[in-house]
Amino acid sequence: MLKEYKIIDADAHIYEPHQMWLDYLEPAFKSFALSPDLKIKGESILNLDSQHLRVEAGKQVLQAHPLSWLNNFDAESHVQAMLQMGVDISFIYPTYFSWIIAVDKMAPPLAGAFVRAYNNWLRDFCSYNPEILKGVGVVNPHAPEEMVSELQRIADFGWKAVFLRPNPVKGRLLSDPAYEPFWTACEELGIAVSLHEGTHSLAPTTGSDRFSTRFALHACSHPMEQMMALLALIEGGVLERHPQLKVGLLESGCGWLPYWLWRLDREYEDLQWEVADNVKMKPSEYFRRQCFIAIEPSEFYLVELIEAIGSDNLIFGSDYPHMDHKPDVVAEVVALEGQLSKGTVEKILWDNPARFYGLG
Repeated sequence: MLKEYKIIDADAHIYEPHQMWLDYLEPAFKSFALSPDLKIKGESILNLDSQHLRVEAGKQVLQAHPLSWLNNFDAESHVQAMLQMGVDISFIYPTYFSWIIAVDKMAPPLAGAFVRAYNNWLRDFCSYNPEILKGVGVVNPHAPEEMVSELQRIADFGWKAVFLRPNPVKGRLLSDPAYEPFWTACEELGIAVSLHEGTHSLAPTTGSDRFSTRFALHACSHPMEQMMALLALIEGGVLERHPQLKVGLLESGCGWLPYWLWRLDREYEDLQWEVADNVKMKPSEYFRRQCFIAIEPSEFYLVELIEAIGSDNLIFGSDYPHMDHKPDVVAEVVALEGQLSKGTVEKILWDNPARFYGLG
């Protein structure tokens, strides 16, 4: 709690310790454990291997949370960081796994082994304090036939959300028919789906065909992949067929959203006949009905954005402990009370994420 606000961090992360892959991968797959230099069997899981970038990222992370760094980002240091920021509940997303699952050429059985290892490890990580450390599970989009059984296992853990990359996997968009049983199961089990991009991955990624710096790749990948993922869910009829499904768009800012909804609504006016089987109402109405998006407190147009789309679909994530996370970012959201009403800030920090994550 910070200044009388209860706070849900809807998007925190963990740096998975390298030893965990050796400890949690099944025996047949232990030789594929991720190495400290982020390689599997000598092949990098990244499309940009810049030592300078790694050094600068390390400096920023160490400066922001030295205790977490010294304790290898264990559960105790995560809770201590939450207390320092004023966070009451933290939903935890992967770091290295996000790149692993995005290796597009990875064999489906190996991807499944990484999925099971990560979920088992995260379950144990969150057991340090399960009331405030909330796991967000992962599934294997490389093998759609395995996704429902792993989703059920996640639900049995008591988890309320599952992580997906917005990128295509082996040529499949999120609207691919192969994923339809997964969407059905998410809706039936009440599991929210969080879409979260990761720059420098080996998945098809917007901008990677023409840029090579993090400056450019990071600027493109997070918002643009989310824009196309939202489009796929609408145009492909996923949101129409599953009206109780909840979808979150994380770590992409929210300023692009009013334009994108306007653009899609405008296209729908002219081309409704083309997508009539899958899209029964304006795209913006699907978003308002069942989607959520994370804000950044430095987005200077939040007042205008709320005037355009309302405040019921906005949530907040700290991005702890990544290089672009700032230790005072939670306080910056609380300080928005100078621009937004107290009720709106309460919605962003607690009411909306509680609804998204099904916290009663």
